[in-house]
Amino acid sequence: MSVPEVVVHRDGDLLAAATAARLLTALVDAQAARGTASLVLTGGRTGIAVLEQVRSSPARDAVDWSRVDLWWGDERFLPSGHPERNETQAREALLAHVPAARAHVVEPSDGRFGDDPEAAAAAYAEELGSAPEFDVCLLGVGEEGHVASVFPDSPAVRERDLAVVAVRDCPKPPPTRVSLTLPTIRASREVWLMTTGAAKAAAVATGLGGAPEADLPAAGAVGRSRTLWLLDTAAAAELP
Repeated sequence: MSVPEVVVHRDGDLLAAATAARLLTALVDAQAARGTASLVLTGGRTGIAVLEQVRSSPARDAVDWSRVDLWWGDERFLPSGHPERNETQAREALLAHVPAARAHVVEPSDGRFGDDPEAAAAAYAEELGSAPEFDVCLLGVGEEGHVASVFPDSPAVRERDLAVVAVRDCPKPPPTRVSLTLPTIRASREVWLMTTGAAKAAAVATGLGGAPEADLPAAGAVGRSRTLWLLDTAAAAELP
C-alpha cells in the first residue's frame, strides 16, 4: 500500500480544476499502458465539480471515453432519476460521453430488485467480478471521516469478505445506500480523497495522523501505488 501524499489548493474551485486536469492525464496514461481505463466516481459538491471541469476541459477529447469503465464508490438507494442519486448528478456532467454498457450503475430502488438494497449490492459485486482493479478511485471525505458510505464504527467499516454492501440506517440522509467496502477501494491503483472546508479539517488531520479505520474510515482508503489527499487551505488548516 502507498504512503499518503497531500496536495493543497487555495480554494475549492482550484481544487476541482486541478483535479480534473490530473484525472484526464491519469486516464490517458492508463489507456496508453493498458488500452482501457477504469474510474470510480464519487458524488457530493466536490466530486460533481470535478466532473463539470472534465466536461468543459479542451483536454477531455484526449481520452477515448468508449474505453473508460465508470463505477461508483457508493450510491443512494433511491428511485431512478432521483436528483440525489450520484448517477443522476453525474449524468449531465459526464455520462453523455460514455457508452451505456461502460457506465456501471447501482440498481435503483425501483429497479430489478425493488426495495432490496442487499440484492442490489450483491448484483453490483457480481458485475465487479472477483478481482476488481481500478485505475483511479475518487472519494469525498465526510466531517466524521466517512468515505463512500462507509461510516465510523459501522458494520460496513468492519466488512472484509464482501466487495459491496448495503448500508441501512445511515447517519446521513438518505438512510439506505449501497457502497464499496474498504478492501475493494484498496484494489485501486490510485485513491484520491478530495475535501474542502474548515469543517473537514479535524477529520483530515486525524486521518493523516494514523487513526484506526474503524474510527475514521478515510484512514483506510489507500491506493496500491498512490494515495492523494487533495485539499483546500481550509481543510488542511489543522495539518502540522
